[in-house]
Amino acid sequence: MTIKSMHHVGITVTDLAASVAFFEALGMELEGKAHMEGEFVDGVIGLDGSRSDIAMLRTPDDRYRIEFSEFQAPDAIDGSSDGPINALGLRHIAFVVDDLDATLARLRPHGAGLVRNVETYENILKTCYVRGPEGILIELCEYFS
Repeated sequence: MTIKSMHHVGITVTDLAASVAFFEALGMELEGKAHMEGEFVDGVIGLDGSRSDIAMLRTPDDRYRIEFSEFQAPDAIDGSSDGPINALGLRHIAFVVDDLDATLARLRPHGAGLVRNVETYENILKTCYVRGPEGILIELCEYFS
């Protein structure tokens, strides 16, 4: 038995609107939003009395999705999203972009900050890490043709 595909990665945030706006500026497309609560949800996620709003965004090629959840109950707890790249756990999401400089310009008004530098590796790629909303680490790569 093998898996058929990966459906999505889930990220819990404190400001759903800001996260959606940031990733839409990156080029992802909003697939839908929903309010989640009730016995079914509690049974799946293991939190009694949970209430959350979620937004599912997908890449333009429809291959990858990120689900953002903002909890009203219970209160979100610190998951150390501001940890350095060598901290244990989910650390970053990587995207290939067609124009790194233009992408950074679109993301800066949404709070994106470079972790350090934009670097070029030989004649292969230009890349950098940025922190988005909630401290989410994002790697951006522009490959040279």
